[in-house]
Amino acid sequence: MSPSQHPPVGVDAADRFRDASFPLIFERAAPGRRAARPPVVDGAPMAELLGEEHLRAQPPGLPEVAELDLVRHYTQLAHRQFSIDGNVYPLGSCTMKYNPKVHEEVAKRFQDVHPYQDEASAQGVLTVLAELQDDLASITGMDTVSLQPAAGAHGELAGILMIRAYHEAKGEGEQRRVVICPDGAHGTNPATASMAGYDVVEVPTGPDGEVDLDAFRAALGPNVAAVMLTNPNTLGLFETRILAIAEAAHAVGAQLYYDGANLNAIVGRARPGDMGFDVVHLNLHKTFTTPHGGGGPGTGPVGVKAHLAPYLPAPLLVRRDDGSVGAEGQRPTAIGRLRSHYGNVGNLVRAWAYIRTLGLEGLRRVSTMAVLNANYLRVRMREAGYQIAFDRVNMHEFVARPPDGLKTLDLAKMLLDYGVHPMTVYFPLVVREAMMVEPTETESIETLDAYAAVLGQVLRDAQRDPSLAHDAPRNTPVRRLDEVGAARRPILRYQVPQA
Repeated sequence: MSPSQHPPVGVDAADRFRDASFPLIFERAAPGRRAARPPVVDGAPMAELLGEEHLRAQPPGLPEVAELDLVRHYTQLAHRQFSIDGNVYPLGSCTMKYNPKVHEEVAKRFQDVHPYQDEASAQGVLTVLAELQDDLASITGMDTVSLQPAAGAHGELAGILMIRAYHEAKGEGEQRRVVICPDGAHGTNPATASMAGYDVVEVPTGPDGEVDLDAFRAALGPNVAAVMLTNPNTLGLFETRILAIAEAAHAVGAQLYYDGANLNAIVGRARPGDMGFDVVHLNLHKTFTTPHGGGGPGTGPVGVKAHLAPYLPAPLLVRRDDGSVGAEGQRPTAIGRLRSHYGNVGNLVRAWAYIRTLGLEGLRRVSTMAVLNANYLRVRMREAGYQIAFDRVNMHEFVARPPDGLKTLDLAKMLLDYGVHPMTVYFPLVVREAMMVEPTETESIETLDAYAAVLGQVLRDAQRDPSLAHDAPRNTPVRRLDEVGAARRPILRYQVPQA
């Protein structure tokens, strides 16, 4: 379908997605078409075999299609999905990087283990998980790690709840009602603090892109329970004054929380625990290449220094005197159970395999290449005509913006017509028209050059003919949405085409 043949932009997504080359599954259907039928046993009708009470009064509202039509439908759907296996996916902060297939194979070895089976028969997987706990504690400089949280935000909640329990145990729970977050923090940081019952105080970014130290110190006081920081921060810059920040926070009795979203920039080279952080959560998909996206299953382990260990969520895996691994006994001070069993074991095994495959030197190379790739692309984008916010040596990601007069959203839509996934847009909020770019360590220089070339072409096209930007994308199955119309007049279910 050529760009001129696309249906007009509206609010009915089904109309926009429907074309002659890709009919919807309902449009492939015809009465009586089907794949395999249940066998007839000894001539008995289905009602007799299953019982009349188990049969539907009306057939389900499913499309009637042949098996080949069904297979082709889902195969074509898969080919329309954009994934890291097919192309570069430079989402700053979200870190979409390649997941090695060998780690999938390792995870499959444990797919038949059941969480309720006897511990003695599950020592293999329990030992793997215990080793992962130890590895993550060593990598982050923490004393103990829980693998239970099912996502990064879940790990954040665990960390803040442990800090709250710690202050309550000291008799300071009512006094300490404030959590400090930078104005460029990930949105989950203030949201998590609010969920835990705290008031959030925002501190600004300084002219160098780091936390404004004077404003931070002015916000501190005996009412502060915690400070939530990401280092490197969301601008991709290392907080060079982190030791002074930690000292100031601890001087007033506050706890320092590390958002581990950007650990892949420093893994193997610097540890949050050595910077003064008391608790850390990790996004295993960002640093340790477990699958990311699709709503889960995620993993967000949380680690703590020894003084917070009594409050870790249960259960923790411990090594017993006989060398076996199992769940520890009751801990009355624990914040409780965040989810069932030990966490999302398949992803945890993948992370274990990644760490064991690379070793410490390999992890150092990961952070080296993540930083090198990001700085290379930063320079290429600047040469292409983009403006770089806080243009200095960055870590694993950086923030750019288009020249004045152009909109980031328009350029992001134009990238789709080149088969390129846009970067993260309009975050962090401290940069106008932000374009947050993270190439990750897994992309080659050829890929980065090709991506930079597309970025340059998109910018030149938009400057030459602004309508190209306003109308993009043109060549995708779904064109730009009428977001206002979709919000005010949503069509939430499939509409049968009228003859």
